[in-house]
Amino acid sequence: MIKFLDLKKINAPYEVLFQEKLKTFFNKSRYILGDEVKKFETNFANYNNSKYCIGVGNGLDALVLIFKAYIQLGKLNKGDEVIVPANTYIASILSILQADLVPVLVEPSRKTFNINPLLIQQQVTPKTRAILAVHLYGQLADMSLINQIARQNNLLVIEDAAQSHGAINETEQLGQNTKAYSFYPGKNLGAIGDGGAITTNDDDLAKVLFIMRNYGSEIKYHNDSIGFNSRLDEIQALFLNLKLPNLFADNEARREIAKRYISEIKNFNIELPYWDLTNNHVFHLFVIRTKKRKHLQEYLLEYGIETMIHYPIAPHKQKAFAAENLGWDVLSLDITDKMQDEVVSLPMSPVLSNTEVDFIIQKINQWTF
Repeated sequence: MIKFLDLKKINAPYEVLFQEKLKTFFNKSRYILGDEVKKFETNFANYNNSKYCIGVGNGLDALVLIFKAYIQLGKLNKGDEVIVPANTYIASILSILQADLVPVLVEPSRKTFNINPLLIQQQVTPKTRAILAVHLYGQLADMSLINQIARQNNLLVIEDAAQSHGAINETEQLGQNTKAYSFYPGKNLGAIGDGGAITTNDDDLAKVLFIMRNYGSEIKYHNDSIGFNSRLDEIQALFLNLKLPNLFADNEARREIAKRYISEIKNFNIELPYWDLTNNHVFHLFVIRTKKRKHLQEYLLEYGIETMIHYPIAPHKQKAFAAENLGWDVLSLDITDKMQDEVVSLPMSPVLSNTEVDFIIQKINQWTF
């Protein structure tokens, strides 16, 4: 069986050292916001060329905290509109709503799966105050154009980088915008449980976030604001500190597999993803499109090849939002709807062997219906 994602194999190289470091962890007995979290915040900030990293409980919390902090700073107000891609994972939408803001859905580019910057300007209204750019599947959105639109309209830009750890746009200043990360186990930099982080160069925002994640308290029992209990777990930080030095190499391994998929899959029933061969893509997922998705998945499973669908139901069709009076029932989102019906994710991880990749490519090229 070729697993879609073999987490046991991915994490196995860290097991012995992790267990050794646990002994030191237990001896110190500093379980909350201890040395490992501080170390990871420093390391991850440096990795992203950012001034600050704030470790939090998970990726959703990272986004919610960013929006809440901007509200506290007076840069956003409840009821403001936030432009967001229509085909994102539901967490992006939830974060906007949980901050009492209004999500405005914009169709993706059919080419890249990411939000179409050419459609953003059409959705800007006097109530628009921010753009949430999502780097779907590990490929950076067109931040040059998005940042330009934001400057022209005086909008904040927040980046949902939950799937794009280590992706680089050579023409953009790294660390320019505030970013939210998830360290869910399946991510390119995955923990062994939930975890998240925020990176930013904004001094005022960072100060608010460090306090807000910890009950709104900078000094114990002195609560200066309405806060959250959302702190990166010390054990998760310990594990992430072991994995972070290998993130670049792991991403390179993913890119090499992606190059093989793109150059060697030859089946006219399959539409391969776009990639310009730069480091702007870290292939958290390798997503193809086909009109016969179910047939392809069943066929591949017969040969022991697992696949997944990211994501089968678009946000505007989720039952959770039906009672929110967002007006999405009358939206025409043809590109998003079609994508959700056709996308399939192939196995993609740094531990896939050449033999496994050979077999996946061979079987896809032999697929007919």
